[in-house]
Amino acid sequence: MRLFLWLLALMAAAIGIAVTARFNPGNVVLFYPPYRMDLSLNFFVVLQLLLFLLLYAAVRAVRATMRMPARVAEYRQRKRERDGNKGLRDALKALFEGRFGHAEKAALRAADLPENAGVAALIGARAAHRMRQHARRDQWVARIADDPAMKTARLMTMTELLVDDHQPEAALAAVRELNASGTRHIHALQWSLKAEQQAKNWPEVLRLVRSLDKHKALHPALSARLRELAYNDLLSDRTHDAESLMRVWSTIPSVDRVKPYVASRAATALNSRGLHDEARLVAEESLAANWDERVVRAYRDAAAPAGSAALLAQIEHCEAWLLERPLDAELALTLGSLCLKQKLWGKAQRYLEQALSDATDPPMVREAHLKLAQLHEALQQPEQAASHYRQCALATIL
Repeated sequence: MRLFLWLLALMAAAIGIAVTARFNPGNVVLFYPPYRMDLSLNFFVVLQLLLFLLLYAAVRAVRATMRMPARVAEYRQRKRERDGNKGLRDALKALFEGRFGHAEKAALRAADLPENAGVAALIGARAAHRMRQHARRDQWVARIADDPAMKTARLMTMTELLVDDHQPEAALAAVRELNASGTRHIHALQWSLKAEQQAKNWPEVLRLVRSLDKHKALHPALSARLRELAYNDLLSDRTHDAESLMRVWSTIPSVDRVKPYVASRAATALNSRGLHDEARLVAEESLAANWDERVVRAYRDAAAPAGSAALLAQIEHCEAWLLERPLDAELALTLGSLCLKQKLWGKAQRYLEQALSDATDPPMVREAHLKLAQLHEALQQPEQAASHYRQCALATIL
């Protein structure tokens, strides 16, 4: 429709010009002695128009010629940008696809464009790292070492790659440099945690776990496992004496002290250093909050001396717990062992036999037979003692 309207307008203009020119009697005389040229006005107007178009075309051609170098430079720049951006896209695609050789080659093309050089260097470093080409990885990183705009990205990338390469000290150095620049965020804390874990710096692991837990940046199962590893290492350190062990225990938050894996490990460590009173207190607080067989076992190992009020208190605690958990074999074994130590022979035999009937764990069965054998020896019943010793030996073999 638009084309039809344009044709209609052009036809109308042509008709109007033709009619106007037909009734135009004007004349133009060009005189240059001794020459004279007579032209109709219409023809003169047409010549003027043609001359104008010719001059316009000549001026355009001159301007285009003068602008040609700049246009060629612009074209080359656009082509370089197009090729660089395509290389960057190809590098990212190949990196995500796991084609690390293609990713590094594409990163080389992308790095020709200054605007893409930083990101291309990070892609190239990651690709080289995945191919275990550490020298090339470091060369890629060195390209942007002096670029302040890429500092955070460079340090985060190097932290991740060094942790993956099990170089915790170098990774922590990158983290310290990152922290010195005032950059602190969750992802940096997560990689710091992995580096500290590899370095077995457990106090710092605990600090980072608590910090990440506040931001809900760790899965609860992972947080619990890391705490368990850290506390196990701190409390199992053989270099601790009684005083230093209590000092470590005092640094543990109360919410963690009652957790079974912490309490059992702490009670075992305290027992090994003769701190049985402290071990019993740790186990009792933990059992009041969370019942666990590991803590019951540590509580049994923390038995007070025979005839003491502390041992009687232990027996009372166990009897109260047994009313709530009558089928708990570990608790019955603990109560029987305590009664045996206190020389309450009847109670000891009843609880040990109950533990033996309910036990399914071979070590528990073996210990129950051993305690019963000791009980019958104390009661001058050699035949029953020998029978339980044989059962204990068979349980050990099986």
